[in-house]
Amino acid sequence: MNRRTFTQSLLGAAAAVALGPTATAQDPSKPTALSPTGLRPSARSLPLLRPPRLKRGNVVSLIAPAGFMRDEHIERAVRNIESLGLSVKLSHNIRAQRGGYGGTVKQRLLDLHDAFSDRETQAVWAGRGGSGCNLLLPWIDYDLIRANPKALIGYSDITALHLAMQRHSRVVSFHGPVSTSSLTDYTREHLVAALMEPHTARVIRMAEENVKRGLTESHFAARTLKPGVAEGPLIGGNLTVLCALVGTPYAAQLRGALTFLEDVREPAYKLDRMLTQLQQVDLRMGEPRALRHSAGLMLGIFTRSESPDNEAALTPAEVFDDHLSESPVPAVYGYSFGHISHQFTIPLGVRARLDTEAQTLTLLEACVN
Repeated sequence: MNRRTFTQSLLGAAAAVALGPTATAQDPSKPTALSPTGLRPSARSLPLLRPPRLKRGNVVSLIAPAGFMRDEHIERAVRNIESLGLSVKLSHNIRAQRGGYGGTVKQRLLDLHDAFSDRETQAVWAGRGGSGCNLLLPWIDYDLIRANPKALIGYSDITALHLAMQRHSRVVSFHGPVSTSSLTDYTREHLVAALMEPHTARVIRMAEENVKRGLTESHFAARTLKPGVAEGPLIGGNLTVLCALVGTPYAAQLRGALTFLEDVREPAYKLDRMLTQLQQVDLRMGEPRALRHSAGLMLGIFTRSESPDNEAALTPAEVFDDHLSESPVPAVYGYSFGHISHQFTIPLGVRARLDTEAQTLTLLEACVN
């Protein structure tokens, strides 16, 4: 058996297991836009589509593509969505659970497809992160998503959906709070601006609350690792998820991008390992020396990453300095996004300008139509 045949059989077997005990590997009721191997050509040459702007009274579908949702999660998500003047439509399997996932792959996939095909729904909001979105990627109907462009909102594990959609649907999606997040004034302001106000240019500054915390908590302090100004399409998300997709058809295409990264509960040695991976990706497996070929690097606030006091280890700050202080492109740390309360929303695929001296990110294009 040659390498290609072995890979195809392995992917097929793994997917059949992942779909769950009630699913089949090929569900005729929900055809995918993928070949049986789960591969398809990149849609990078397609023009970027912007979803319609959200308006008060619009319907948002609540889905759980990663971790499962308890009743209290659902209640909090509904309150958050309704507080924005929007209506909520619960996905059919919103209370499903299989292990730590929000149901089987088939259940989560059906909810995702239903949300994008539903004529009442104007946006799709993930209830929470966790894990499991990567299992959906080979089975998503990316043509369906492109034919029905809607704002997908979420962060953390939702990164897998964002990156796959960028590769194969070319629809702007939004790295922002999940629907169960705390919608602080700062978070709400930037979420509403991204989804409901189609400005052609908008300057994003750091949250005052994060700036104040940075005076006493070093991991909240914004700092410049390599000064300069950079422009490019915004691509990135959770560092762990992004690294896990390297070498797959859903890997982030970082060449020329304004790359943004965040993570939580990852000790310094793991951060070191992942950044090394992105610096050394082989040409055959993805973008070569991906970080060096980005237009610029923007790191969020990495929380709960410190090692125990009695453990000999580098600090996360030392790891970032080691990798990025000699970066050939502008690089910053501590911008207001990540697993934090006060975060701005980032539209993937939209061109932006990073200015390290002003500590601003300027969106150069509208995020929505």
